[in-house]
Parts: sequence; C-alpha cells; structure tokens
Amino acid sequence: MLSHKRFAFVMALLLAAALLPVGRGASAQQAGQPPQPQRPTTQRDEAIDDDDVERIETDLTNVLFTAVDKSRRFVTTLKQDDIRVLEDGVEQKVTTFQRETDRPLSLAILVDVSASQERTLPEEKSAAQRFVDTVIRQQKDEVAVLSFTGDATLEQGLTGSPARVRRAIDGVEFQPPSGYVGGGVTVGTPPINGDSRAGSTAIWDAVWVTSREVLSESSDKTRRAIILLTDGVDTSSRLKLQEAVDSALKADAIIYSVGIGDSFSFDGVDEGSLRKISERTGGRAYFPRNEDDLRAAFAQIQEDLRSQYLIAYSPSNKTKDGSFRKVQIDLVNSELKKQQLRLTYRQGYFARSAVDGRPRSR
Repeated sequence: MLSHKRFAFVMALLLAAALLPVGRGASAQQAGQPPQPQRPTTQRDEAIDDDDVERIETDLTNVLFTAVDKSRRFVTTLKQDDIRVLEDGVEQKVTTFQRETDRPLSLAILVDVSASQERTLPEEKSAAQRFVDTVIRQQKDEVAVLSFTGDATLEQGLTGSPARVRRAIDGVEFQPPSGYVGGGVTVGTPPINGDSRAGSTAIWDAVWVTSREVLSESSDKTRRAIILLTDGVDTSSRLKLQEAVDSALKADAIIYSVGIGDSFSFDGVDEGSLRKISERTGGRAYFPRNEDDLRAAFAQIQEDLRSQYLIAYSPSNKTKDGSFRKVQIDLVNSELKKQQLRLTYRQGYFARSAVDGRPRSR
C-alpha cells in the first residue's frame, strides 16, 4: 500500500497533469511550434459513457486486413500459409491468423458541416442513420458522433444506444460562416480578422482530436474506425495530413472517407488527400455521385468491418523506442497472386517506448 506521503505526492502529480492544456497550445507557441487542436466541445450533456476500459499490456502486434478480388468481392477463404508478414523488411513469425467477424466496434462518425456540405448534408445524415441501425449491436458496439468546421464538436460520446446516436446525427446542422450568402440570405457579418477560423474547414485537426480524445478512450478489444464525411478540402488545420494519420495509427483506428462535394459533384473534392488518409490507416475512400452511391458506400464499409482477418505476431525487433515500424503483408500463394487480390491494412504502427509503454510522438 502507498504511504500517506507517497499518496499525497502521486495525487499532486495527477492534479498537475489534469490542469495542463490538452492541445499544448501555450507551450507549443512559446517554442515556435503551431498550437495543437483543442478538445472537441460538447454540444450536449451526454458525454463519453463512463464504461470500464480494460487495458492489457502485450508485446504482440495485431494487424487487421481485408482481401478483395478484381470485382471488389471480399475474399474470406485465405489461410495463414497464403501470406507472409514483414516489419521494416524483416519477415515475422505469425502466431495468430483468424477471421474477424464478431469483434466489438468502436466507431466515430465525423461530419463536415462547412459550406461545401450544405446541400448534401441531409442525405449524409439519412445514410449515416441507416448505417447505425444496421451496424450497432446493443451491449456490444458503440458509436460517437462529431461535427466540425474550424473546430470539432462532440455531438454524442461513445454509446451503445442506437437511439442516442440517431438523435445526435439528426441534430447535426450546417454551420454557415459569417457573411455567408445562401438562398438570398446573408448570415451575420464577414469576419474582420483574416486569421479567424470561423467558416473554415480543419479536417486533419478533427481527425487528430477524434483519434486522441474519443476513440483512444475505448477498450483495446474493440475495432476502432472513423467514418469521415467531407470534401477533403482542408483550409485551416494546425496539423498536417500525416499527423492526422499518425494519430489514427496510435489509436489503432482505420479511416473510411466518404468524399462528397456540393450536390454530389466531384468538383472541389480532394480525392488524393482522402485516399491517402484512408489507405495509410488501412481503410478505403469512397466518392458517391448520388444518394444510391452514398448508401452503397455505407453498406460497403459495414461489410468491410465484418470481413477482416486478424494477424498477430511478436516483433523480432524488441527495442522499445517509440519508433514507427513499417508493416507489409504479401501474398505468397501463386494461384492467389494470379487473381490479383488487393490487401488493405494499416501501413505501420508506432512501437511502445521504454519510458511509459506508450508510442512516442514523431
């Protein structure tokens, strides 16, 4: 048991840590670095559920992947001998290979509510609600809902209640910037300060916050994913795309991007950025042209989440240095190679550091 003096010392440290700014804004600016994104503001009283979170320290590295053929059909018959795994170019000994069809899900639906989404937002919300009704298994899966423009807003913390999630999605609204003209109506006055983030779009900051402040609070036993609804045009993030990718990798979360422009047009959609952030985390990007395509994209995401393989191995590199380790999965079955299967998985992970057992920031 802790002595009274040691207990008081530990509590003082915890209190001091709790009072530190989350985004490192003040200290980062003093060091000449750009400030980090802030925690998402909470629009409703329903914060992240206070469920018990189980954390298990292990030296195993887990990698989930999917396999699809040229017709985009999922291949569910792979065996361990069909693949090999390399870490930083060194082949690893796989200790676990199994299909993952029933793992609990921790999902975050991240919705862009800037001006570019004004006309398509109702269809996005409708498709997202159908997705939730189909995917969520009560007492097993959980979903959070966030909206963002220049800053992120937590509409609903992680919950297993489909009704709460539906209400949160229904409450997501287009946020017109000051001076915006829509339907012949001017909203507010244009911002005087050119540095204002009002009406801007900070996608990478929103992904960073969602990974770090929302999904990282879920159990390590769940499959974490972000469903990002946006046109991919970032105008005001303090962070870069790669930093958003790193935050998702550290949270062991994959990103599914649904790229939608104004009125389902590809004009103004940054497909390249959305493909990058999805593929680097093991997800995929979709670019629907109409409402039917949008529903199909959500159905594809659902199938993807239920059609995965789990690989586990103990890395041959035992150094706990917090460094980034590149992961590669290759097909070695010659017959399967002829079928030109596409494997989708995260491209790497951050090793734990010896200091605190957690991945170190780049």
